[in-house]
Amino acid sequence: MIRRGHGDQVPRWLDQYCRRLEPVPSSVAPIGRHWQEALGDIRRVTDWTRHFDQALDEQSWRTVLNQWWPRLLPGIAAGATHGVIRVGHAVRALLLDGESPGRLRELAHGMGYWASRWKPLDVPEELPNTETTIGAALRVLPLVHGRDNGDGFDEWAPRMHEVPGWSEGVSKVFIPHDPIAVRQWLAQVVDEAVVRYFRYGHGDAIMLVHSATAPNAVWRIVPALEQRWWRDSARAAWIAMATLTAVYTPATSADDTGVSGIAPRPSAPDEAFSRAVEHGDEHVIKLADTAVDVYRRTGDIRALNVIERAATRISR
Repeated sequence: MIRRGHGDQVPRWLDQYCRRLEPVPSSVAPIGRHWQEALGDIRRVTDWTRHFDQALDEQSWRTVLNQWWPRLLPGIAAGATHGVIRVGHAVRALLLDGESPGRLRELAHGMGYWASRWKPLDVPEELPNTETTIGAALRVLPLVHGRDNGDGFDEWAPRMHEVPGWSEGVSKVFIPHDPIAVRQWLAQVVDEAVVRYFRYGHGDAIMLVHSATAPNAVWRIVPALEQRWWRDSARAAWIAMATLTAVYTPATSADDTGVSGIAPRPSAPDEAFSRAVEHGDEHVIKLADTAVDVYRRTGDIRALNVIERAATRISR
């Protein structure tokens, strides 16, 4: 909100949002040499935050991020991808605005939350000589309709291999090996997720927001990573996005069912983002932040129309 010119509205927004937060848990024990045992244990969130606070006091934030990135990345499903999303916001601020105690503290909180909610994602082996586009791969993915059968993203993320055709379908895309091309490809994943929300977001208006914001978080983080992690990062972001798509995509699109009840209309980026701030829901604002990035990168007006769609689908 601050970056997009709405800093004056942040205090009021925080006053409302903070009422929903739970007290910070007490410490259990310091994170030590056997840190793997504490991964995915939400009771240890305070311990993890303190661990990263100390690490960031002793080393540069880029060093800490690159040390822990390959450890955290397999658990990108953490908290329905909220872990990587939060780290993405912290890293963007550090890259664009420089270091400050508050920004380093937020990075520690983001990494601590990610570690404490760590959950493995089902990552199948790559298929050789694959060249399917992102859009084509998504159109043929098997859907599990998690909202209908009672199992959501957390349940499906580590066991998508049980779905017939999943491993083959999700492995059909071609991810470049050149680092620069990898980041451009990752941007295309974000672009596709945003545009798909317009037609399919009613499958689960909140969860499908993350199909766009999670890969966008990775897109924002990779410039701070050693290039050897870029391709693995893009693959993890793609599979997280594809899993969210498979679990929450409805059987029919909004254009077929009339679910949305609103026609597309052009809107300037600033006006569209202001609509999200006026709405107030954090998911609408997060999606708007990503959608504005997509519009400025592609000029696709559908990216701005998505903001209005989200505002009509998600309760204030």
